[in-house]
Amino acid sequence: MSQFSGASDVPDMGRRQFMNLLTFGTITGVAAGALYPVVKYFIPPSSGSSGGGVTAKDALGNDVIVSEFIAGHNPGDRTLAQGLKGDPTYMVITEDKTLANYGINAVCTHLGCVVPWNASEDKFMCPCHGSQYNGEGKVVRGPAPLSLALAKATVTDNDKLVFSPWTETDFRTNEAPWWA
Repeated sequence: MSQFSGASDVPDMGRRQFMNLLTFGTITGVAAGALYPVVKYFIPPSSGSSGGGVTAKDALGNDVIVSEFIAGHNPGDRTLAQGLKGDPTYMVITEDKTLANYGINAVCTHLGCVVPWNASEDKFMCPCHGSQYNGEGKVVRGPAPLSLALAKATVTDNDKLVFSPWTETDFRTNEAPWWA
């Protein structure tokens, strides 16, 4: 007789199923933990309110308080803030020292450079390939094919600036917005 002939040497089905479940759970947990940061990287975070707007942030990441912002700037100034999708967006002070009802996305429509405001020339001038835009972001010199995108700028009841998608006709070209 063999010493391994007994049926008691084979683990019962309950113990085998438990070990399989434990192994599967461990492997699944490790895989999910490793994939979570990858998935979070490729899915952008949602921000803003249910209306599709996002509170503008200044260079330090603080909410833009409109009354303080206007008090510290002159008519005609254009200052960068963090706008929709995190894009740099210019806030515009009008000649009557109020905030314009639009923001100008600072991303060049040619190759995606951030276009600085040149106050002495009174226009946006892309340093990469020479595209130029007027004070409202309308392209006046290529190679950029399109004007800078707009965002609707609204002041909330608590004096904060909110950028939301511009869906109306582009007042610079009287056409539907190309970025919508």
